[in-house]
Amino acid sequence: MGFLEGKTAIITGGGRAVLKDGSCGSIGYGIATAYAKEGANLVITGRNVQKLEDAKEELERLYGIKVLPIQADVSAGNDNVATVQHVIDETMKEFGRIDVLINNAQASASGVPLKDHTTDQFDLAIYSGLYAAFYYMQACYPHLKETKGTVINFASGAGLFGNVGQCSYAAAKEGIRGLTRVAANEWGADGINVNVICPLAWTAQLEKFQEEYPDAFEANVHMPPLGHYGNVETEIGRPCVQLASPDFKFMSGETITLEGGMGLRP
Repeated sequence: MGFLEGKTAIITGGGRAVLKDGSCGSIGYGIATAYAKEGANLVITGRNVQKLEDAKEELERLYGIKVLPIQADVSAGNDNVATVQHVIDETMKEFGRIDVLINNAQASASGVPLKDHTTDQFDLAIYSGLYAAFYYMQACYPHLKETKGTVINFASGAGLFGNVGQCSYAAAKEGIRGLTRVAANEWGADGINVNVICPLAWTAQLEKFQEEYPDAFEANVHMPPLGHYGNVETEIGRPCVQLASPDFKFMSGETITLEGGMGLRP
């Protein structure tokens, strides 16, 4: 086991999704695998109970850690504060500590042009992404303060570069980046480092985007200079592990692009 043995990480959107070729198609599950290999106990949340249960079964069987799956959906019209607090309460009841929070979950109507976007579609992205990160960060803060923990939020090149057909998704992700920078300033004195990752990996969500909105997919998604999409465990999950390590505690408030060379910006 590694340096995270006995520690606890919450990963939103941590269910196990599978691509058509049978390989892992979930960034959240890739992160969970990387953390499990370092000995961390995990709390994984999501909308789909079966995907969470599949993840629990495999991770516990392969790596000997404990996984607590909790169905949780931050969305318009729900009591989202109570939903998130339930996750934190169950986490503390089961593990007694929170060392890492990873806000990975995000839903959106990617592919719909700005002029055609509905308020419901905009709400879907803002609630599942920006509001979820906000509520989880608030609820986890006192516990992260105790452990001098780590927050990793997920944003996207869609926001960095203004991708076609992704207005609500881009808005949510850029909001998350702003939230992250404020937290890095406010929580630094508590020993909490807070960073953003913008990933590019071939996922079930990206596969669905290609099928449903081929024109928007063609406009936005290109092969990175390194010649392949990121591996969800080794090239996305492992950097998430490192951000929680002592070696990277001085890094905070940063946006890290894991896009194989696609994330170039001034």
